[in-house]
Amino acid sequence: MEKKSKEEMRNKHWTEILVERLLEGKKTQYVITGGMTTSGPAHLGTICEFLYPYTLQQTILDLGKVADFYFIGDILDAFDGIPLEMQKYSGILATELGKPLVYVVDPLGCHTSFGDHYLDQAKKLMKWLGAEINVLKVNELYNEGRFDPYTVEYFRQEPKVKEIVAATSMRKIEDLKDWSPIMPICEKCGKIATTRVTWHNDAEYEYVCNRDAKYTKGCGYCGRSKISDHKYKLQWRLHWPSWQAMFNSSIEGSGMDHMTMGGSATTAPVIHKEILNREPPVLFKYGFIFINGQKPSKSKGIGMSAAELSTLIPPEMLKYSLIEPDIQKDKDIDLTGDRLIALYNDLERISTVNEPGNRADEKKLLAFRVAVKRLGWKSSFVDTLLNYQIYHDWDKVGELLGDPEGVKYLSAYIERWLAKGYAPDRYNFSIKETKIDTNKNAVRRLISGLKPSMTNLEVHNLVYETAKAEGIDADSLFTSIYTALIGKDKGPRVGKFIVAIGIDRVRQMLEFAIS
Repeated sequence: MEKKSKEEMRNKHWTEILVERLLEGKKTQYVITGGMTTSGPAHLGTICEFLYPYTLQQTILDLGKVADFYFIGDILDAFDGIPLEMQKYSGILATELGKPLVYVVDPLGCHTSFGDHYLDQAKKLMKWLGAEINVLKVNELYNEGRFDPYTVEYFRQEPKVKEIVAATSMRKIEDLKDWSPIMPICEKCGKIATTRVTWHNDAEYEYVCNRDAKYTKGCGYCGRSKISDHKYKLQWRLHWPSWQAMFNSSIEGSGMDHMTMGGSATTAPVIHKEILNREPPVLFKYGFIFINGQKPSKSKGIGMSAAELSTLIPPEMLKYSLIEPDIQKDKDIDLTGDRLIALYNDLERISTVNEPGNRADEKKLLAFRVAVKRLGWKSSFVDTLLNYQIYHDWDKVGELLGDPEGVKYLSAYIERWLAKGYAPDRYNFSIKETKIDTNKNAVRRLISGLKPSMTNLEVHNLVYETAKAEGIDADSLFTSIYTALIGKDKGPRVGKFIVAIGIDRVRQMLEFAIS
């Protein structure tokens, strides 16, 4: 995006900005492209790679325009590291390093390749998020010859292509003496990470497999092949603009890594204009995505996988938190304690807003309507959590809150969230009658003041009034109440807590506590 978009971001949602920019061209049909490499378990960054362009497509379709979205499963990339969850298969996978992911064995035997194994995982996440996406495998596009015309052109203009790559990647042309537009796949060992081109014309090339890729070494084989044999992949800085040209892309997004000065997004527009003789698509960037403060990595197994994440929060929550107003802002999906509760509260609040009172809420409401449309539950997350900790019976909780289907929907997420130990301490409790030695007079006064028809706020105010009448600190009385009810110093907001347990039951428990 242009510099002015920083000011735009303060006033508009990112979908508004991008769609307005596209519609300036007054076209009736648009093409959105995107892609991902499946080198390991899908994580939040993986989700963004398909969720952002899919959201953009839906926004354009909602305006009555035609918008196609092509998502590329880039499974020809070199297998450069064994993910943590696959380390137990290192005996099998170590010999596969350096090969294209699509030709690496799936050690679990459930897919035709390692690359397909994790591409299928991404497809399942798309389905979980309700995103219907046309996923294309890049190896099939190469096998069909779809990249061949671009490869021929890059070979024909290799000196100029090298100059562009050197200048846009901030390197010297001398540094690219062994650089070639393509990476051949070795006919002998099957590796793509260790080959280099030694000669070519417009249709054929010779190569040697002798590079040291640090994590694997070449076998030394010298080979010859034709472009039409499709046993190669273009270098990323050429591969990316080539698929954009192939599908006549109008717009494509990328993470910060590619969009920094000298990154591949600096190269791609120049390749479009000076080599492919076409206008480049609009490029937009999105910020880094963190999970509980960690930047995830597919290949290194760092951070929580998207598959695990999908068991801890509903898809509505994830989509809303990712499709927030500023796409360039770094996002941290924090599942711990009050941060997740705050996210639930915000989502539940905005879902009930019809006429936003300020621009911030207007953008949040737009994000909600684009990403979520409606929630799968009616009762609040906090009320559901609180009542479950009291009764440990989902059917009863659903009945009490008048939302049996919504409670059932949230139940699995809440149970797993609790099992991970992510709940704040005040919500980590069980009802437990306990004797107390302090503030007995105040508790006795409180018992007499509690009435079955009282609201949360009335109970809350009664506790403060009781403490004041007894001349004690309110926090001290809170501690006595929590000790009597759950055997702990702290707990949920006292008014809501007492009402949720049931005032008659609380009175009996307090009577026992001071007896």
